[in-house]
Amino acid sequence: MPSDSTAAPDLAVNTRPLPGAWLVVGLLWVVGCLNYLDRVMLNTMRDSIKAAIPMGDDDFGALTMVFLVVYGILSPVGGWMADRFNRSRVILTSLAVWSVVTWATAYVHTYEQLLSTRILMGVSEACYIPASLALIADYHRGSTRSLATGIHMTGIYAGMALGGMGGWMADNYGWNSSFMVFGGFGVAYAVLVGILLRDVPATPRVAGEAAVSHEHPVEILGALLRNRRLWVLALHWSLLGFAGWAFMTWMPTFLQEKFSLTQGKAGFTATAYEKVMSLCGVLVGGALADRWSRTSARGRVLVPGIALTLASPFVFMTAHAGVLWLVIVGLIVFGFARGCSDSNMMPILCQVVEPRHRATGYGLLNFLSCLVGGIAAYLGGWMKENKVDLTLLLMGSAAGVLIAGVLLMAVRPARRE
Repeated sequence: MPSDSTAAPDLAVNTRPLPGAWLVVGLLWVVGCLNYLDRVMLNTMRDSIKAAIPMGDDDFGALTMVFLVVYGILSPVGGWMADRFNRSRVILTSLAVWSVVTWATAYVHTYEQLLSTRILMGVSEACYIPASLALIADYHRGSTRSLATGIHMTGIYAGMALGGMGGWMADNYGWNSSFMVFGGFGVAYAVLVGILLRDVPATPRVAGEAAVSHEHPVEILGALLRNRRLWVLALHWSLLGFAGWAFMTWMPTFLQEKFSLTQGKAGFTATAYEKVMSLCGVLVGGALADRWSRTSARGRVLVPGIALTLASPFVFMTAHAGVLWLVIVGLIVFGFARGCSDSNMMPILCQVVEPRHRATGYGLLNFLSCLVGGIAAYLGGWMKENKVDLTLLLMGSAAGVLIAGVLLMAVRPARRE
């Protein structure tokens, strides 16, 4: 990649995590789990939702699309808030609000009400990921950054995997039971987060960095948009967003119809195997990237780039395999490779943008990824409604995974950390 005029000079790497760094990761692990559990469990109870609230398949796909569009548009705003204000308070407010919205979802009776709760979910969850990853990066300053991010990401993948419980609970206790249980738990956990979670106590947050950015949002956005490396990361993340949300939204339906599975088994198969291996991927990928980064500034981009490139044929296999176990193998390999990318995205971003723009930069990536992911979710619904084989959507996802891996390996970081 050519050099950027906006790139910051190389920074000395302070490799020691700050006191309380691992407590922060532990607290946020549960929050990350709830963040994804609350948003994805709806996708595993399609039949129950449609029986209770009449809608077409395109309407069902629109529920995810609307969430992702709202979530994506507001992610840069949430990132700016995390850069401008107290990150731990932004996280706490986000958790409390989306948990109340999750609980309230259990009591909707019409499609319009359900759509409204998805919009509110997008608004309330938009602040969390940029703020949490930036806070972890504040506490973990080098040799543990990818691993710490990876451990946090295991919470997110645990939430995705547990999302499969939505179908099981819908089959056995009613579609609204999971919203009551997990929404109530989130409200209670917000109290603990409010007591224990704090921003980095030292000022400035990171050596040489102002504690709070007072730049105008337009100036921040302009600096980010001029960064060519960031645009490559954005395209990479958007392609993974397309694949990830296509699989998350429509793989349960694809498996249910192709292999005549029950709603509960299809939801479990579509999420559990992939997300369990994602847990492994974020840990292994994070540890490998931390180790490789000690000898090469490109270590953090090469680990996920290689993993995704090698995984792409297996993603193609999920679309065409005639037996269920081969589909599961494809989901396992994709999950591992995606985990390698997830654990390294914020650490890579720390090598590409100014420290004071980390959360805003991640919010911008989230915006583009969710916009493309929302299109994938809606496209699957449109294909179902118009009798188009979902195999085409999965094949497009596989192509995106291949391109995403190749793009990432082309990134040359502007600095070590």
